[in-house]
Amino acid sequence: MLIVTRSPDLTGAPAAAIEPCVSTPPVSVADYEALARAKLDRGAFDYFAGGAGDERTLAMNVNAFDRWVLRPRVLVDMRRVDTSTTVLGQPLPAPILLAPAAFHRLAHPEGERATARAAAAAGTVFVVSTVSSVSIEEIAASADALLWFQLYVYKDPGITRDMVARAEAAGCRALMLTVDTPMLGRRERDARNRFALPEGIEPANFAAVHHLVAARAAKEGQSPFAAQVQQLFDPSLDWDKVAWLKSITRLPLLLKGVVTPEDARLAVEAGVAGIIVSNHGGRQLDGAEATIMALPRVVEAVAGALPVMMDGGIRRGAHVLTALALGARAVFIGRPYLWGLAVDGEQGVRDVVELLRAELELAMALSGRPTVAAIDRSLVAEA
Repeated sequence: MLIVTRSPDLTGAPAAAIEPCVSTPPVSVADYEALARAKLDRGAFDYFAGGAGDERTLAMNVNAFDRWVLRPRVLVDMRRVDTSTTVLGQPLPAPILLAPAAFHRLAHPEGERATARAAAAAGTVFVVSTVSSVSIEEIAASADALLWFQLYVYKDPGITRDMVARAEAAGCRALMLTVDTPMLGRRERDARNRFALPEGIEPANFAAVHHLVAARAAKEGQSPFAAQVQQLFDPSLDWDKVAWLKSITRLPLLLKGVVTPEDARLAVEAGVAGIIVSNHGGRQLDGAEATIMALPRVVEAVAGALPVMMDGGIRRGAHVLTALALGARAVFIGRPYLWGLAVDGEQGVRDVVELLRAELELAMALSGRPTVAAIDRSLVAEA
């Protein structure tokens, strides 16, 4: 048995937390993280694990769950606990979806293909990143998975139109527009590591453009991805462009990165299909509020007009339960399934998803909530 000491800046776990005991098989997300850290190249691990600036928001995303306590009910018939739910009309076995994350081939040679197969086996949604290391067409061909596509808006509207058309042709069920990236947050781990993509790994959805930008960035000592964001992404993205994007697609459009009631109300007015409360996993604005704290105010502002989901800091089934009690329709996980991918490829992703689903099922049973519909605000209180 290997005892691994986890650095507190990796997940924001409190100092008093029990150190992960990495056994065979791993029994928690923390175990998978420790194994992934031992297995991955430091640059790749830090690329996935790191956040912006001092990583305050990265830590707060996890720690803020400690600001809520559960209020279990007893003497409830728990012979059957059902974690299933519906998101955008799609039945799912659990309210745990796979968030968009770039460059899965840094974690495993099969990259997003393995993740898509795992999502298909788990019956859940996999949101493909614009900057995936396998093209959207290859990902769609690799598995009969429920795919959504995460989108940025580009300075050249032709690139945006092309990405939308490709996502539709590949069979994606929804578009998720990331709205918190007018510029790329400064991720100091990547700067210290002089992180660059290894040979053979690239943003496969626009590889030709990447090569031109990367060559120029190398000459100027820049991160190729940061240079790509600066050159391609549209910093003037606003509500008018959200309306334009809605006009060029038949897919439901969700906004990822809404964290305030003010923007939530504007999203309702804009007629989008849903909101993901997200601070980009602490990778953009350091010091931004933890998403589990922002979630209740966004839910209140929306007042049921559209589904609200969230990501950030989910490491336990009890975290999923807390988010559902505070009004989330579902949650997205990012780093946890990447650790599973690094440790054991497709099977590792499947195991992490099932681990969290089983933890959610147990937490529901111990809380007296036999179904997802039975989870409500009365289950949680501020600590």
